[in-house]
Amino acid sequence: MTGMARAFWLESPGRGAIRDVELSAPAADEVLVRTLYSGVSRGTETLVFGGRVPENQYAAMRAPFQEGDFPGPVKYGYLNVGVVEEGPADLVGRTVFCLYPHQTRYVVPAAAVTPVPPEVPAERAVLAGTVETAVNALWDAAPLVGDRIAVVGGGMVGCSVAALLARFPGVRVQLVDADPSRGKVAEALGVGFASPADALGGLDLVVHASATEAGLARSLELLRPEGTVLELSWYGDRRVALPLGEAFHSRRLTLRGSQVGTVSPARGATRTYADRLALALDLLAAPALDALVTGESAFTELPDVLAGLASGEIPALCHRIRYPGD
Repeated sequence: MTGMARAFWLESPGRGAIRDVELSAPAADEVLVRTLYSGVSRGTETLVFGGRVPENQYAAMRAPFQEGDFPGPVKYGYLNVGVVEEGPADLVGRTVFCLYPHQTRYVVPAAAVTPVPPEVPAERAVLAGTVETAVNALWDAAPLVGDRIAVVGGGMVGCSVAALLARFPGVRVQLVDADPSRGKVAEALGVGFASPADALGGLDLVVHASATEAGLARSLELLRPEGTVLELSWYGDRRVALPLGEAFHSRRLTLRGSQVGTVSPARGATRTYADRLALALDLLAAPALDALVTGESAFTELPDVLAGLASGEIPALCHRIRYPGD
């Protein structure tokens, strides 16, 4: 045995706890990682916390190293940054990202960790999973030079998409959100900002990430004829109604889904999951992305933090969890 660790478990919908777990010694092709930081994926993890994963999506929504089953007890999460304490010589001492839940130490196959580039602080690297989602979305959307684009929904995913689009030459990008405080985040990312009512229309592409019916309807309204909405929101067990009986057909609009569980078909023949995650980590060298981390708490506070995020008491984009140094 390598020893003990502590992990966050959702005991039942709305109730989390810290459990002790036993660790086995890593095999020759495994690593022991001591967690430095993890991130709460607010949209998905609050749905899991509230027990709102539809039964027919239990298999699709499993995290790579999930233990237990929905709706609980379940150990869930996938934004983990730590340092390798035992394993292959080329990894020992390296800071790595892993799609692992909230746990103080863990053992995984060496192939499951991705080294964090030296120029990316460990604190920022917790955003890798979300930036990976944004990379996949833009592979799906394939924006062109000079496109007029809006990102509707200024959460973690929407802001990550906007941050990457800000680097495209000649592209006009506007972040659209009902919360005026997102304007400061947009400014830090180098993109425009507008409320839904004031958003610019006539767009070639709208990336929707608000997870609201109103946001998706507004996204369709903002398009030019033959424009496209790329849908990134996941609604859990909620049904969504859309105005598809109005000008949707006459304007020949496109509504397309995107999901990070598979590499975009536009790149699937040439890129792997590992390629996509490595690219996301490279992109995190940009200091502007620090604007997406809006709070930090100690690991022991995680049960209360997730309850606060789920209720809306704690407003956040990415809430970072800090682990003890021993």
